[in-house]
Amino acid sequence: MDEVLKLGDVLASDRFARFSLIGWWDQQRLANARVLLVGAGAIGNEVLKNLALLGIGSVVVVDMDLVENSNLSRSVLFRSEDCGQPKAEVAARRAREIYPGIRVRPIVANAVYDLGLGLYRWADLVLGGLDNREARVAINRAAARAEKVWIDGAIERLDGVARLFDPACGPCYECTMSQSDWRMLESRRSCALLSRSEMEQGKVPTTPTTAAVIAGIQCQEAVKYLHGLEVLDGSGFIFEGIAHQSHVVRYTRRPDCPAHEADSPIESLPWRAAETRAGDLLDRVRKDLGAEAVIETSNDLLAGLHCPHCQEDKPLWTSLGKVTEEEGRCPHCREHRAAKIIHTIDGQAGCLDRTLAEIGVPAWDVLAGRTGSEQRFYEFSGDRESVLGEELYQG
Repeated sequence: MDEVLKLGDVLASDRFARFSLIGWWDQQRLANARVLLVGAGAIGNEVLKNLALLGIGSVVVVDMDLVENSNLSRSVLFRSEDCGQPKAEVAARRAREIYPGIRVRPIVANAVYDLGLGLYRWADLVLGGLDNREARVAINRAAARAEKVWIDGAIERLDGVARLFDPACGPCYECTMSQSDWRMLESRRSCALLSRSEMEQGKVPTTPTTAAVIAGIQCQEAVKYLHGLEVLDGSGFIFEGIAHQSHVVRYTRRPDCPAHEADSPIESLPWRAAETRAGDLLDRVRKDLGAEAVIETSNDLLAGLHCPHCQEDKPLWTSLGKVTEEEGRCPHCREHRAAKIIHTIDGQAGCLDRTLAEIGVPAWDVLAGRTGSEQRFYEFSGDRESVLGEELYQG
């Protein structure tokens, strides 16, 4: 009887005691885990809530949007007084209220254009709570380059799907995309400077109940993965909410899919994107690879805007994720201007005297140097502390 009482005292004093009753459970693994969560909407709220309850040690949560009144019916971490504040910051604050021991870093950024690959390399696991294909493709390619597993969640009405992708050895998100999916994505990319109202037209109806189901499966898979258990590798859990039916589908890896190559070799440089001129990096690349080498960027970089109506060009070096709708319109005719996009920096580029940050390269990114078929990759590790923040950087 005394032994039973002692066990009861231990369980009562340990926040995660009930978890330890599961034979294979290792709470220290979760405490040591580093998770990148992209998206802090309905699914992201549920995922972050679960990560806090599970005792995950370090989380970076990324979202570019502000809390709106319409979010309050679907997002457990948001309150009416939060409207107008960044979703990532509010969600991080509430996660700390749930579990004060969590180290959570909010980043207000466009995940497609403004998230450096260093964050993916830092994480043990990537979780997606997204609502569009473009962001999923961006995460998929970054996860593949960083050799990281990522778990996607998607919901519509009462239905949803949770999928785990390991591009290193199995099918990836892009392997699951149909020709129709690619046409819709290319249509979106061709109008890179869409207004908020136009972007909203692509939103899908969702419910908090379905978000909770799908986020629960995502986090269950995360726990299993971190413990080395069998997971939905290359598969999807399909949930049909009307009949409460579910099944698992297995995806096939496409042999022609380009999104499976990891960056190698990678050299860590103590440089910062905001302090490094594009020309200085090009000099370094050419020292390593030869006089004809060029820099290849991870993301689309905006070099200028062109108005097809007025036939007027405006040079503009920046990240596409930071261009406002007003900047995207011609000041004369008010029509949308076309974006001039570059992916390669060579000796002829007009940005060599600008810093990498000024031309739209995110902090803690990895850029490639290439000549012919030979490639080398350069990580801007000098940005690590500023991106992670002191708590996660020290931890």
